[in-house]
Amino acid sequence: MKLYTFLAALLITITATAQDKQGYQLFTKEGKKTTYKKLLKATAGAEVVLFGEEHDNALIHWLQLELTKDIAAKKSIVMGAEMIEADNQKQLDQYLAGTIDQKAFDTLARLWPNYKGDYKPLVDFAKENKIKFVAANIPRRYASLVYKQGLEALDALPAEEKTWIAPLPIAYDATLPGYVKMLEMSGGHGGDNLPKAQAVKDATMGYFIAQNLVVGSVFIHYNGTYHSDNYEGINWYLKKLKPEVKIVTIASVSQKNLDKLEAEHFNKADFIIVVDEDMTKTR
Repeated sequence: MKLYTFLAALLITITATAQDKQGYQLFTKEGKKTTYKKLLKATAGAEVVLFGEEHDNALIHWLQLELTKDIAAKKSIVMGAEMIEADNQKQLDQYLAGTIDQKAFDTLARLWPNYKGDYKPLVDFAKENKIKFVAANIPRRYASLVYKQGLEALDALPAEEKTWIAPLPIAYDATLPGYVKMLEMSGGHGGDNLPKAQAVKDATMGYFIAQNLVVGSVFIHYNGTYHSDNYEGINWYLKKLKPEVKIVTIASVSQKNLDKLEAEHFNKADFIIVVDEDMTKTR
């Protein structure tokens, strides 16, 4: 009878395991499975967390909010994002202070189409808890200008508009693998100005993070994963400004199989979130 009970319990366990479903798995940069608890613990010693996302991934946006709440429960934070541009800082501050409502914010700021479902929860968390939120990205018209005319075109901007960009001249390393790959993937379309337009975004976000670091706080920044993958992009520019800054990077990828990190994703970040490729998209 005891053997029968054991075998029945074993069968139930195996069946439950086979039927278990999970939407994501965390890995270290070496490709070893890890846990959310270890990710949270790692952020305790960080000054900056670069949370790389897939812009349309519902699960990633949920994890961003949860991680932000959990870090904020332990120490003070500053928040910032690629998705709000530097010349909209005034409107963002007004919304956070309650001097304009959501409708006015929607009208006055250039918010992404998926802002309401994906980024509003983060901004509202900052509002509810009186947390500083930095509009960190370069205004898109200037990135477009770089794509069309090169970095030199920024020199002619009025003084006020230059305050919405990292200080000129922008350092640019064409040999960084991320920029090389971008050029290769485009088939040369846009020439060197394509990765330069990416670089000016990375430089600006790195600059505004550096400008808003607070001793004893963690700056949590949300950006497309390609802006911080492989310790390049924002990470590279931030390290040029603050060589000793302690950064934890998070990358996001989609895979069919969650059990093993695909080799191409090794070393993309300190922690890699692998999401089931069938996960719901938000746009």
